[in-house]
Amino acid sequence: LFFSTPTPATAILSGLVGSEMCIRDRMMSSLKIRIYFEDTDAQGVVYNSNYLKFLERGRTEFLREIGYDQKQLLDNDIIFVVKKVSLDFIKPAELDDIIEVRSKIFGVKNVTFSFYQEVLDSKGLKILTADVKCGCLETNNKKPTKVPTKLLNSMMEKSNGI
Repeated sequence: LFFSTPTPATAILSGLVGSEMCIRDRMMSSLKIRIYFEDTDAQGVVYNSNYLKFLERGRTEFLREIGYDQKQLLDNDIIFVVKKVSLDFIKPAELDDIIEVRSKIFGVKNVTFSFYQEVLDSKGLKILTADVKCGCLETNNKKPTKVPTKLLNSMMEKSNGI
């Protein structure tokens, strides 16, 4: 459970060092979340599936930061779906912790895009890393469709070509 294997995004982004690492940190969206009883299991640690909810919130806030929200996308008959998730659990979060979900977009294409996400504790230590591949679908037929041009351009700008 707590062994670490590099994932594609981790391998790409972990190659950044020094000032490049600071640039990467500035490019990441950030969301702080407090851990409540409802988030934990009987041992008082965050139940593993709840991290998926935290990561979803992080991606949603990322979209807001670049000028889009979920309602806007729905109004345009577009939804984003998760195609693939790879999680690396490093250490548990516990009741009353304040965690930080960081999100960075990369691999932006016309229909698909990926996120590198990490969850940190209040000391900045990694709790979890995630690679999440997403796709854009039409709401009426659930078929792949292009990301709206304005949003695609914002995503590409935020990805800095990674």
